[in-house]
Amino acid sequence: MLFTRIVDTSVAVGATRSRKAKIGALQTLLAELDSTDIDTVVSWLSGELPQGRIGVGWRTLADIDVAPASVGTLTIAEVDGAISAVATTSGSGSAARRRELLVELLASATADERQFLVRLMTGELRQGALEGIMTDAIAKAAGLELAPVRRAFMLSGTLSATATAALTKGAEALAQFGLEVGRPVRPMLASPAETLEAAWNELDGDVSVEYKLDGARIQVHRSGHDVHIYTRTLREITDSVPELVELIRGLPCTSVVLDGETLALTDSGRPRPFQETMSRFGAQSTHELLLRPYFFDCIHLDGVDLLDEPLHTRLDALARVAPGHRIPALLRPDADAAAAHFDDALGAGHEGVMIKSLSSSYAAGRRGRTWQKVKPEHTLDLVVLAAEWGYGRRTGWLSNLHLGARDPDGGPPIMVGKTFKGLTDALLQWQTDEFPQHERSRDEHTVYLNPDLVVEIELDGVQVSSRYPGGVALRFARVLRYRPDKSAAEADTIEAVRSLLLPST
Repeated sequence: MLFTRIVDTSVAVGATRSRKAKIGALQTLLAELDSTDIDTVVSWLSGELPQGRIGVGWRTLADIDVAPASVGTLTIAEVDGAISAVATTSGSGSAARRRELLVELLASATADERQFLVRLMTGELRQGALEGIMTDAIAKAAGLELAPVRRAFMLSGTLSATATAALTKGAEALAQFGLEVGRPVRPMLASPAETLEAAWNELDGDVSVEYKLDGARIQVHRSGHDVHIYTRTLREITDSVPELVELIRGLPCTSVVLDGETLALTDSGRPRPFQETMSRFGAQSTHELLLRPYFFDCIHLDGVDLLDEPLHTRLDALARVAPGHRIPALLRPDADAAAAHFDDALGAGHEGVMIKSLSSSYAAGRRGRTWQKVKPEHTLDLVVLAAEWGYGRRTGWLSNLHLGARDPDGGPPIMVGKTFKGLTDALLQWQTDEFPQHERSRDEHTVYLNPDLVVEIELDGVQVSSRYPGGVALRFARVLRYRPDKSAAEADTIEAVRSLLLPST
């Protein structure tokens, strides 16, 4: 198949706001693909390279000045092969050779193909098919129900592998995906609760109320002596956290998969700032700041998969395997006890609580209502779209942030506001140093970014506004922290922002 067919589909998907139209365009394309191309094309249209990061930045590509081809002749295999060649070129003279390969590729591409390639290789391809859209399209193209496709994605960890199985061998192949100790599972996510009382009532009090720690999500896998530890984005950090590896090897089991949080504590036992915890994941000195794990779920124990078991069963397993490392929690508390636990969590320096239905199965990768998070203030995880150069005492620093919410239908992030509040001098300096590495373009006043960075914003609420494309604007937004543990695909959606609309609006 010609590469231009993929590009045309991407353009069609990005040009419509209709979820149905996006799914239809992808479904048609998927049904036409040769089996050998499925993995590659699904990765591309999900905004990812099968090769992962290839070390090519926007400036490198922008400096290549060659005329585009007039007719699209590149095939999928030729494009994938060229990118693989770039990714694997190393050693003496590699920079020049990589440039030669890129020049050859871009010279063979039409203008539309080149634009797609540049955005794909720089990580900017975000208005294409994101997970939800592509998952639906795979199911429709394969003539399958959505549930087995979602489950296979949860367990395989990649849409490309899921698509290949669904489109080539159907439901039987999807059923072969099981929980494999050592292969990360997409984590289950929580939805924000309006209030503690509302969440408790919605779940009829049959709940676990747990501290919501200001730490980093981890997923732990152990088989015998072999241990692997992953972040919430499924990035392996095993080598960076030897103290956690040692602890997991000491648990009374032969195999286990645990879900939890890890954080660094002060000498008094209070949590250190989130950024200090995250700094350990890239630390050169492995013991410069010790981490402590707190587990809240067990989805496999000694050969038995527990994903489909209710939470109370999984918590019983957790109590057997890691009783000294459970997150502080109450089971089936009354409303007063739940409220007291919330106060205790805040008093200990944590973010709030999680309220979870004890009958819930582990539905990875989805924000259902069976897990809800309760905080004392409104917060949103938003994508940084751009930053304006500061003035006055902030002259020379990138300051005022443009903020976007995720479009659940696969479009680009939707701008919902700006803020410069909450930015310390240290953060301003970090932004000024870091943002050019994510630069898409700039003008005299603003640097526009690829949608890579997620920032946690505290706000007083949301109001109706015609100023921004989402029809809403943040009220009194201020920066709390950046979230290097989250990708743009995990940012809050525009629906989550709109759910905070003030009653008066």
